[in-house]
Amino acid sequence: MLQHLVEDALTTINRVVDQHEPKLCAKETGRVVYVGSGIARIKGLSSITSEELVRFPGGVLGIAVNLEPHEVGVILLGDSDKLMTGTDVNATGREADTPVGENLLGRVIDATGSILDRGKPLSFSERWPVERLAPAIIERAPVTVPLETGIKTIDALIPIGRGQRELIVGDRQTGKTSVAVDTIINQRDKEVICIYCAIGQRGTAVARVVETLRTHHAMENTIVVVASDEDPPGLRYITPYAATTMAEYFMQQGKDVLIVYDDLTRHARAYRELSLLLRRPPGREAYPGDIFYLHARLLERATQLNKESGGGSLTALPIIETQAQDISAYIPTNLISITDGQIYLSPTLFHKGLLPAIDVGKSVSRVGGKTQYPAFRSVAGDLRLSYSQFEELEAFARFATRLDDETRATIEHGRRVREILKQAEHHPLRSSLQMVVLKAVNAGLFALLELNSFDDAEVLIQKRILDELPELCELMETGKKLDDAQWEQVLDVARKAIATIRTPTEA
Repeated sequence: MLQHLVEDALTTINRVVDQHEPKLCAKETGRVVYVGSGIARIKGLSSITSEELVRFPGGVLGIAVNLEPHEVGVILLGDSDKLMTGTDVNATGREADTPVGENLLGRVIDATGSILDRGKPLSFSERWPVERLAPAIIERAPVTVPLETGIKTIDALIPIGRGQRELIVGDRQTGKTSVAVDTIINQRDKEVICIYCAIGQRGTAVARVVETLRTHHAMENTIVVVASDEDPPGLRYITPYAATTMAEYFMQQGKDVLIVYDDLTRHARAYRELSLLLRRPPGREAYPGDIFYLHARLLERATQLNKESGGGSLTALPIIETQAQDISAYIPTNLISITDGQIYLSPTLFHKGLLPAIDVGKSVSRVGGKTQYPAFRSVAGDLRLSYSQFEELEAFARFATRLDDETRATIEHGRRVREILKQAEHHPLRSSLQMVVLKAVNAGLFALLELNSFDDAEVLIQKRILDELPELCELMETGKKLDDAQWEQVLDVARKAIATIRTPTEA
């Protein structure tokens, strides 16, 4: 029996050897002539192509970006301390790629697929190119479904649709990341895959975000892709493209995906650093001339696909940092022109404690209004008008000693609208609960309450609505429009809830 098995094995091996036809394969080897600060210059790789991976000794990878007559400029994706001039370099013959797939959900990785969360090893079935063409116009469809952030100010006044690109802009330490993280938390039960892409952030800041997502049970459907401020600039440069490729894998399967780029200011600085080291001509503020194209080709990949192309969507929330509230600076204006609107966070509102510190006057959504639920739209229209009137009158009222009754009433109502738009961090709300509270404010039910009792009133209203009118909550969240009788039911419940709170006249 054993002899037969051995004979069969030898016969199979001989047959395979006879069928094998060895082929000559040319292997091109280059030599490092300069290395330092995250880049290398190589001679000898005459047939290398743009964006091709090269391998250095010790497993360090690089991407060929400058193809010059006598040398190749390479950006390094790993530590260059052990590299030196004269070292041999091999071209891999493949372009820069990144792992994709379901196994990445719930993990913290970098653009090359290295594990950063000390979890079990990952098995990758597929790797897709980091740089991919954006979907063609014919493959796209109008944005029609809302992306609910759970933040009252955004969902009511600056709504976002799935497939939209909405910029989050503001000075440092104004709550930009908190807005993005709250949006991710709100997708935990909405079948939306989320990707948080951290570019040039401190390790402690990324660790806080990951811990927040885990605490709120949002990490199960989220991938965190990290390039910290200690990583080479080349890794920071390719990270948002790699994260977008991971997102496109799910979009091609017909799923809805949300990606947050935190932040593209540091991404632009990393690219500027690489470009200057590679001796590319500097332009405005020393940025290279293709800095606009750098972000345009990234954000153009976010879209809503039509049914023939799978029907998936990729929503992008790029974050950008301004200095001294200057949104007319070079990089912010570039991104404002690329995206479909912006959410501006004001340091003035932040220091006043009006959180989230979203400046409604400077914020806009050019697409999302078409996706807003009809019930939400009927509430938001009156809210936007009253809030705009309040902001205008409040500025002039500072110079007036006496105000007429109508102006005073408008200002008082506006203050209540502004107070109700305040929201605690990491506590996103269901859209139906947002609508109910905002409708109650519009109807003047909060007129007799002190501002410091609004939180209690809001909690009472939301609890009673869920207990007494759950079917109307579901109706609002399915996109149905409520008639006058149904809205009156909602307001009756809100009145009963507010009646349990003592007003100043009753005290």
